[in-house]
Amino acid sequence: MTTLFTEDHEWLRIEGDVATIGITNYAQEQLGDVVFLELPKVGRTLKKGEAAAVVESVKAASDVYAPITGEVVEVNEALTAEPSQINTDAAGSWLFKLRIADKAELDGLMDEAAYTAHTA
Repeated sequence: MTTLFTEDHEWLRIEGDVATIGITNYAQEQLGDVVFLELPKVGRTLKKGEAAAVVESVKAASDVYAPITGEVVEVNEALTAEPSQINTDAAGSWLFKLRIADKAELDGLMDEAAYTAHTA
Protein backbone atom coordinates (compact mmCIF):
# COMPACT_ATOMS: atom_id res chain seq x y z
CA MET A 1 0.00 0.00 0.00
CA THR A 2 1.40 3.36 -1.07
CA THR A 3 0.41 6.65 0.58
CA LEU A 4 0.66 9.88 -1.42
CA PHE A 5 -0.23 13.49 -0.64
CA THR A 6 -1.54 16.56 -2.48
CA GLU A 7 -0.66 20.23 -2.10
CA ASP A 8 -4.28 20.69 -0.95
CA HIS A 9 -3.58 18.51 2.13
CA GLU A 10 -5.31 15.31 1.09
CA TRP A 11 -3.85 11.83 1.45
CA LEU A 12 -4.39 8.90 -0.88
CA ARG A 13 -3.75 5.25 -0.07
CA ILE A 14 -3.30 3.27 -3.25
CA GLU A 15 -4.31 -0.39 -3.28
CA GLY A 16 -4.45 -1.89 -6.76
CA ASP A 17 -6.78 0.27 -8.86
CA VAL A 18 -8.52 1.94 -5.89
CA ALA A 19 -7.44 5.09 -4.05
CA THR A 20 -8.77 5.76 -0.56
CA ILE A 21 -8.87 9.52 0.10
CA GLY A 22 -8.93 11.63 3.25
CA ILE A 23 -7.60 14.90 4.61
CA THR A 24 -4.28 15.18 6.40
CA ASN A 25 -3.68 15.94 10.05
CA TYR A 26 -2.32 19.34 8.95
CA ALA A 27 -5.64 20.10 7.21
CA GLN A 28 -7.77 19.12 10.21
CA GLU A 29 -5.58 21.24 12.50
CA GLN A 30 -6.15 24.26 10.23
CA LEU A 31 -9.90 23.63 10.09
CA GLY A 32 -10.50 23.05 13.79
CA ASP A 33 -13.42 20.99 15.09
CA VAL A 34 -15.14 19.25 12.16
CA VAL A 35 -18.93 19.34 12.53
CA PHE A 36 -20.32 18.30 9.12
CA LEU A 37 -19.31 16.36 6.00
CA GLU A 38 -20.83 16.24 2.55
CA LEU A 39 -19.49 13.27 0.59
CA PRO A 40 -19.84 12.46 -3.12
CA LYS A 41 -22.39 9.94 -4.37
CA VAL A 42 -21.25 6.39 -5.16
CA GLY A 43 -21.10 5.95 -8.92
CA ARG A 44 -20.17 9.58 -9.61
CA THR A 45 -17.15 10.12 -11.85
CA LEU A 46 -14.85 12.85 -10.58
CA LYS A 47 -12.26 14.66 -12.66
CA LYS A 48 -8.91 15.58 -11.13
CA GLY A 49 -9.27 18.96 -9.40
CA GLU A 50 -13.09 18.82 -9.21
CA ALA A 51 -14.77 19.59 -5.87
CA ALA A 52 -15.65 16.16 -4.47
CA ALA A 53 -16.64 16.72 -0.85
CA VAL A 54 -17.12 19.45 1.75
CA VAL A 55 -15.64 19.43 5.25
CA GLU A 56 -17.30 21.96 7.53
CA SER A 57 -15.76 23.02 10.82
CA VAL A 58 -16.51 25.60 13.46
CA LYS A 59 -14.09 27.91 11.59
CA ALA A 60 -14.93 27.36 7.91
CA ALA A 61 -16.25 25.11 5.17
CA SER A 62 -13.60 23.69 2.90
CA ASP A 63 -13.89 21.82 -0.38
CA VAL A 64 -12.02 18.56 -0.80
CA TYR A 65 -10.89 18.19 -4.40
CA ALA A 66 -10.52 14.96 -6.33
CA PRO A 67 -6.75 14.44 -6.41
CA ILE A 68 -7.11 12.13 -9.43
CA THR A 69 -9.79 11.19 -11.95
CA GLY A 70 -11.95 8.21 -11.06
CA GLU A 71 -15.32 6.76 -10.15
CA VAL A 72 -16.52 6.93 -6.54
CA VAL A 73 -16.88 3.31 -5.42
CA GLU A 74 -17.47 3.83 -1.69
CA VAL A 75 -18.01 6.61 0.86
CA ASN A 76 -17.42 6.52 4.60
CA GLU A 77 -21.01 6.78 5.89
CA ALA A 78 -19.86 6.26 9.49
CA LEU A 79 -17.85 9.47 9.23
CA THR A 80 -20.92 11.50 8.19
CA ALA A 81 -22.61 10.36 11.40
CA GLU A 82 -19.57 11.30 13.49
CA PRO A 83 -17.42 13.81 11.55
CA SER A 84 -15.37 14.72 14.63
CA GLN A 85 -13.48 11.43 14.10
CA ILE A 86 -11.39 13.39 11.58
CA ASN A 87 -10.03 15.50 14.44
CA THR A 88 -8.99 12.50 16.50
CA ASP A 89 -7.63 10.36 13.64
CA ALA A 90 -7.23 12.22 10.33
CA ALA A 91 -4.97 9.52 8.87
CA GLY A 92 -7.50 6.80 9.66
CA SER A 93 -10.65 8.73 8.73
CA TRP A 94 -11.08 8.24 5.02
CA LEU A 95 -13.76 10.16 3.12
CA PHE A 96 -14.26 8.25 -0.14
CA LYS A 97 -12.70 5.70 -2.46
CA LEU A 98 -12.09 6.18 -6.18
CA ARG A 99 -11.45 3.59 -8.87
CA ILE A 100 -8.36 5.09 -10.52
CA ALA A 101 -8.98 6.07 -14.16
CA ASP A 102 -5.37 7.03 -15.04
CA LYS A 103 -2.46 5.90 -12.86
CA ALA A 104 -0.22 8.47 -14.60
CA GLU A 105 -2.03 11.16 -12.55
CA LEU A 106 -0.40 9.71 -9.42
CA ASP A 107 3.01 10.85 -10.67
CA GLY A 108 2.36 14.49 -9.70
CA LEU A 109 1.63 13.67 -6.06
CA MET A 110 4.04 13.81 -3.10
CA ASP A 111 5.43 11.06 -0.91
CA GLU A 112 5.45 11.56 2.86
CA ALA A 113 8.92 13.17 2.95
CA ALA A 114 7.98 15.71 0.26
CA TYR A 115 4.67 16.47 1.98
CA THR A 116 6.38 16.97 5.35
CA ALA A 117 8.76 19.46 3.69
CA HIS A 118 5.78 21.15 2.00
CA THR A 119 4.05 21.80 5.34
CA ALA A 120 7.19 22.77 7.29
